[in-house]
Amino acid sequence: MHAIKLYNFPRSGHAHRVELMLSLLQLPTELIFVDLAKGAHKQADYLALNPFGQVPVIDDQGVVLADSNAILVYLAQKYGNGRWLPSDPLGAAKVQRWLSVAAGPIAFGPARARLITVFAAPYNPEEVIAYAHTSLKVIDQELGATAYLAGSEPTIADIAAYSYIAHAPEGNVSLDDYANIRAWLARIEALPGFVGMPRTVAGLQKTA
Repeated sequence: MHAIKLYNFPRSGHAHRVELMLSLLQLPTELIFVDLAKGAHKQADYLALNPFGQVPVIDDQGVVLADSNAILVYLAQKYGNGRWLPSDPLGAAKVQRWLSVAAGPIAFGPARARLITVFAAPYNPEEVIAYAHTSLKVIDQELGATAYLAGSEPTIADIAAYSYIAHAPEGNVSLDDYANIRAWLARIEALPGFVGMPRTVAGLQKTA
C-alpha cells in the first residue's frame, strides 16, 4: 500500500492529530519534517501546499489537503470503514460540534497555554489558563455521561481533542480536577495503534 506523506512538526498538536489518526488506521506514513523554527512553513514550496503556511498537510497520491480537522474527515471517510465518523445526521453533527470545540475553546485554551511555555508566545498566561479551565470543566462534565466525546465509540472528535488536552499540563493547566477527562485520555491511549506526541519539559511537566 502506498505511503501517505505527512508534513509535520513533532511538537505541533495539530500535526499530531493526523499522525495519530494515520497510526490508528494502520496507514503507511512518510513523515516529512517542516522546521517551523527556521520558517520552513513560510517558504514558497511549502506555501504551494498550504497557502496559510501551517502544519499539517498530507499528500495522498496527489490529493493534497491542509487543516488537521479537514484531514481527519478525509481519512475517516476514505479509510475508516464506517468507523470514526458517523454517517447519520445526528452522529455526524455531534462529531462536527467537537471539531468546532477543538478549533475554538481547545485551541484558545489548552493549546494557547502550551504555546506560552513551549514556544514563548506573547499571550497573557492568567487569562489563557482561566479560559482553558472553563472549557475543560464543560468537557469533563460531558464525559461523565459518555465514554467518548460523541458517544460510546471513539470518533475523529476524540482524535481532534486529544493532543492539546493530554499536553495541557505543559502549559501550566492542571488536569487534576478532571477525573472524567483523565479516564478518557487513558481510553484513547489504550486504542490499538496509539502513538503519543513527545512530551515537552515545560510548565507542570517540569515536576511531573
